[in-house]
Amino acid sequence: MRAVVFAHAHSVTVQNVSDAVIEEPGDVVIRVTSSAICGTDLHMYDGRTGATPGLVLGHEPLGVVEQAGRAVEMVKPGDRVVIPTHVYCGVCVNCARGLSAACLRVRPGGFGAAYGYAGMGPYRGAQAELLRVPFADANCVKVPGQPGDGMEDDLVLLADAFVTGWHATELAQLRAGMTVAVFGAGTIGLLAAYSALLKGAAEVYVVDAVRERLDKAAEIGAVPVDYRRGDPVDQIRELRMDRGLAPGEEAMRGVDAGIDAVGFQAYGRQERGVENPRQVVDDLARLVNPTGHLAVIGVYPEQDLNPAPEGHADGRLTVPWGTFFSKGISVRFGRTHDRRYTVLLRDMVLSGRARPGVVVTHHGRLDDAPGLYRAFDQRADGVVKAVLRP
Repeated sequence: MRAVVFAHAHSVTVQNVSDAVIEEPGDVVIRVTSSAICGTDLHMYDGRTGATPGLVLGHEPLGVVEQAGRAVEMVKPGDRVVIPTHVYCGVCVNCARGLSAACLRVRPGGFGAAYGYAGMGPYRGAQAELLRVPFADANCVKVPGQPGDGMEDDLVLLADAFVTGWHATELAQLRAGMTVAVFGAGTIGLLAAYSALLKGAAEVYVVDAVRERLDKAAEIGAVPVDYRRGDPVDQIRELRMDRGLAPGEEAMRGVDAGIDAVGFQAYGRQERGVENPRQVVDDLARLVNPTGHLAVIGVYPEQDLNPAPEGHADGRLTVPWGTFFSKGISVRFGRTHDRRYTVLLRDMVLSGRARPGVVVTHHGRLDDAPGLYRAFDQRADGVVKAVLRP
């Protein structure tokens, strides 16, 4: 089969690799019809998180079951399925508690696993023609329709992006009527903002510096904030004043909830083009109101092979804990427990209540992957979200 393979920093190639096959009775093999490129893939593409040459990339697949092991009961060949990013067994103590991203059986010596991700188990990625899915009864989410139909882009985002955006609002303890600021208008940030609006947020601000991303934020109903025009915290405070604060809130011009959808590769503002992994957390510490909530959904890895001046190779980071403590801000972060949300969000898509595919801007075949990775990494050519269709 053909697959997108990590070659070295800033380079992926399309190669012929051995076909995905049934290895255990509980496996299925799916023929991939869509597989998205994620911002998390760029951390590996940039050579930051220890990806090794030959790794098949990708963790956002939609496809059709082609083969099923003899122990599989819930799906059969011909079924259309979404495969969540995080592999899980479904029966260990963490899975039983709904903590599927911390499964204790899928990565010996660790917890949690994912497809095509450095340090997250032996599972090959989904930017390929075929994908082996272990523990298939737990990991396959059935969806209706036919490959290439009008829901293809919406459904493939149930593998990761929409679910992670929704998870960010759960971490932020979002409720209807709250004000929210999302830093980062990549796919996760946009879908976190979209999820906040679906949940009834009163105001949603999205901070970024890429015009196409900010335009997309406005398209989904959020207020775009371009940090190239000045301190985004000051901009949001001014916008909140202009819109009119609720009675008694004049002393709190910040937001009820903040979402960091950038992570460790954030750019600083003092020196253009230089990373500062503290920038977004520092900004949100200033912006979130007393007793508010901060959700960190952007990646902060345990290993960074080329840390920024303010970062460390072992993932340590200085953050303003004193500000969080004095303001009584709750801080929550972590990987998405996919299966808490996949069926709910699937049904929202099927009912027409949610159309997360609005964030998809580009499509391509596997052979287009090197160019799409390059453009995505450079924030060029208007690439916000690209989907490969093998």
